[in-house]
Amino acid sequence: MIDPGDDAGTTFDAGTPSDAGMMNTDAGSDDAGVDAGAVDAGVDSGVEDAGVDAGLIDAGTDAGTPDAGPTDAGSFCSANGLPGTCMQVTDCYGTRQPIAGFCPGPSNIQCCTPRYAVACDPNVVQQPNAGLNQLPSDGGCVLPGMVRIGAAFCIDQYEGSLLEVLDGGVTQPWSPYINPGTRVLRAQSTPNAVPQGYITQLQAGAACSGAGKRLCTDAEWLRACRGPNSRTYPYGNTRMNGVCNDARSQHPAVELYGTNASWIYSHIDSPCLNQLQPGLDRNGTNSGCITEEGVFDMMGNLHEWTADPNGTFRGGFYVDTVINGNGCLYATTAHTVTHWDYSTGFRCCSDN
Repeated sequence: MIDPGDDAGTTFDAGTPSDAGMMNTDAGSDDAGVDAGAVDAGVDSGVEDAGVDAGLIDAGTDAGTPDAGPTDAGSFCSANGLPGTCMQVTDCYGTRQPIAGFCPGPSNIQCCTPRYAVACDPNVVQQPNAGLNQLPSDGGCVLPGMVRIGAAFCIDQYEGSLLEVLDGGVTQPWSPYINPGTRVLRAQSTPNAVPQGYITQLQAGAACSGAGKRLCTDAEWLRACRGPNSRTYPYGNTRMNGVCNDARSQHPAVELYGTNASWIYSHIDSPCLNQLQPGLDRNGTNSGCITEEGVFDMMGNLHEWTADPNGTFRGGFYVDTVINGNGCLYATTAHTVTHWDYSTGFRCCSDN
């Protein structure tokens, strides 16, 4: 997998997706729908578990990056097409199986994978957004891909995806399944793109700036989602299940790793999580999940960072749009601006 932190450019603290210092007991932090037994005792239901079993926590200090130690214990691996984690064979049991030959270090460190087939290799970088382009702005906005909200501001019509800006200003799509680290980024608002998860608020803000935009304030985000008539949901005041991508029946980490043991929540940076189906949808797929002014997926699909310096993301994601408020009123405040995981996304705003 690509090392997200070795390029020159604006420097970000990529955070760690399961850093216990980034959590509180806010009941909406990304494991909605998981049985209470999947979360450690003493942590309220809904808060991402930091993992307690020795050897089961990702030993890497750079978010999403395999540990550089001599054994690579705790790093991601892939064996026979199955995603896994390098760990002691004695810690790999039950619904998991150790497979030799796919991890560096001593023979007792092996690739621990689920005992079933998952159509995802975490070491293969997927590029689903190649060849996609933004649409012209709508309603008098200057920048592409945006919709005007009243007379006050413009907002991206779709959840953001990323371009990596290379030397000389050349751009290429960035994989929406991998944290971009310190790379120079430009945000896009593109129909049919897979939106970018795995992103911190700081990285999202820099990507918006690279496109001549900015992250939305809380007030702007709420106004865009609720519309001129202050709806609870983008489509109205009564919840209609399935109109937005808002209620995956099983947490993707439980499906990916084949267990609801607490250690899986220390691996919520896996690029495979948002590749499981049904799961994260492409922009515009949910035709009914649209605001009065034509903005898609402000409820569900991915959480969306706002500019709140204390760290707020809004709207819920494809597993839950209930625990921290309904629809447009959903807000998670349990993390700092350097947190990221598979569920964190963004979109940009602009004054004109």
